[in-house]
Amino acid sequence: MKSDARRGFSPWGNEAQTMDPITNPATSDAIFGKQAVTEALADHVAVGALQHLITDAKWDRKELTLTVAPETIFAAAKAAKDAGYNFLEDVTAVDWYPAEPRFQVAYSILSMGRKQRIRINARVSSDDPRIDSITSLWPGANFYEREVFDLFGIHFAGHPRLTRIMMPDNWNGHPLRKDYPVEGYR
Repeated sequence: MKSDARRGFSPWGNEAQTMDPITNPATSDAIFGKQAVTEALADHVAVGALQHLITDAKWDRKELTLTVAPETIFAAAKAAKDAGYNFLEDVTAVDWYPAEPRFQVAYSILSMGRKQRIRINARVSSDDPRIDSITSLWPGANFYEREVFDLFGIHFAGHPRLTRIMMPDNWNGHPLRKDYPVEGYR
C-alpha cells in the first residue's frame, strides 16, 4: 500500500501549508541569483548577515548556497558565526578545470539553534590558488584545510601548520586535480 505522502496527500490540507521557502522549503522552486535570493529570503538570518559580502546566491533543494569573493571568506565565516551558525561541518573543494576561476572552496556550516544549514562558496584562480584560513575562527577547520591543500593544492593563508595530511611528504602533485595523471606522475 502506498503511503499518503507518495500520493501528495496532506493531513492538514492546502490551507495550512505555508508558501514561505524558509519555514517550508518543499513548497518552493529553486531560486538563482543574488538579487532573487535576497528578495525571496529577506527574512533568512544568513542572507541578512552576509548580504553585503554575497556575490552570487542559490536556493535549491532546501539548501542555501552563498558565494563570496575569496578575499572576504574570513569576514563571511565570522558573519555567519555571529549570526548563530555555530558549527563548521566541512570544508572541501571542487576542481572546475578548465574553467577559471578553477577551484571552488565550499564551507558547510550549521546553526544548531535554528536547525539550518548554509554553504559558503569562494572561487579561487589556478594562477595563485590561495584563500584565507578560518582556523582561528573554527579550530575544527584545521584538518579540513590541510586535506584540501594536500589533495587540491589550495594554500590557506594564516594556517598554523599547512602540511600534507594524506599523501606522503615527498609526493609530487595533488591527486584530486582534474589534470592529475590517472596513474600518477612517473
